Amino acid sequence: MSKNEIIQSEEIQSLIYSIRGLQVMLDRNLAKLYNVETRVLNQAVKRNWGRFPVEFCFQLTDKEFEDWKSQIVMSNEDKMGLRRPPYAFTEQGVAMLSSVLHSETAIKVSIRIMNAFVGMRRFILSNAQVFQRLDTLELKQIETDNKVEKVLNALSETNIKPKQEIFFEGQIFDAHKFISDLIRSAKRSIILIDNYIDEGVLTLFTKRGKGVLLQIYTKKITRQLALDSDKFKKQYPPMKISEFGKSHDRFMIIDDKTVYHIGASLKDIGKKWFAFSKMDIEAVDMLEKLKKQD
Repeated sequence: MSKNEIIQSEEIQSLIYSIRGLQVMLDRNLAKLYNVETRVLNQAVKRNWGRFPVEFCFQLTDKEFEDWKSQIVMSNEDKMGLRRPPYAFTEQGVAMLSSVLHSETAIKVSIRIMNAFVGMRRFILSNAQVFQRLDTLELKQIETDNKVEKVLNALSETNIKPKQEIFFEGQIFDAHKFISDLIRSAKRSIILIDNYIDEGVLTLFTKRGKGVLLQIYTKKITRQLALDSDKFKKQYPPMKISEFGKSHDRFMIIDDKTVYHIGASLKDIGKKWFAFSKMDIEAVDMLEKLKKQD
C-alpha cells in the first residue's frame, strides 16, 4: 500500500463511527467519497432497498442523531444541511453500495473503505485488552470519585455532632452554641423530653428550620408555660406541648432517628457541669411509648 493510500485509509477510518455497537459510516460522508450527492446515493439505495436489510443500513433515531452531532465539530453550513437523521451503513452495506452505484469509481472507493473497516477492526482486536483496562480504570476512577465525594460531603456537613460533649460551669456560650447547632441540624422534627421548660428553652428552638415540627414533653404545663407556648406556637409553628411525667432524665430526638441524652435541663445549660451524649439506640421504641402516652 502506497503512502498516499495509507493517508487516505486513515482519513476514511476517521469517518467510521460506533453506533448501536456497530462500526458504521454515514451517507453524507460516503457520498463525498463517491463524489456524488447524498440525495443521489440514498435514491440508489431506496431503489434497491431489498439489498439493504437493517444489518446493512439503518436510519439514525433522533437521539442517536443528536448524540452524534454533539460528538463532532461541524460548520453552520453542515448543520443547516442536516435537518433529518442520516442513514448509517455497516461494512456489509458499504460493500453492497458498489453494486448499486454502477461505476468504476464506486468499486475502487468501496475497496478502500472496506480496507479501512478491516484496519479499524484489527486495531480494535489488537488493543482489546488495552480498552478493557481503560474501562476498568474508568470504573475504578468513578468509584473513587464517589467515595471522595462522600467524604467531602461528610466533612462539609455542619450537622455532624460528636457522640458526647461535656460542658463545665461558665461555658454558657459554648453550651448554647452546641445545642443551637444541633437544633439547626434537624430536617423534619425535634422531640424534647424535659421536665423544666421556660421561655428561655423555647427561645432556643426559634433557631430550628422552617417547617420542622417541635414536640415538647414536660412534667407539668403551668399556666405561664401554656401562655408562653401558645405565643411561641403562633409565631414559630409547628409546635406541640404535652404533659409527660414518666421521665427523670432529659432527651432530644432529631428527625425520629437520633437520640441524645442531656445531663441537665436546657434551661440550666452552662450553669453547672453537664454532659450531652448521643445514644447508640434506635429511637423507635421511645417514640412508640410517647405515642401511647399521647
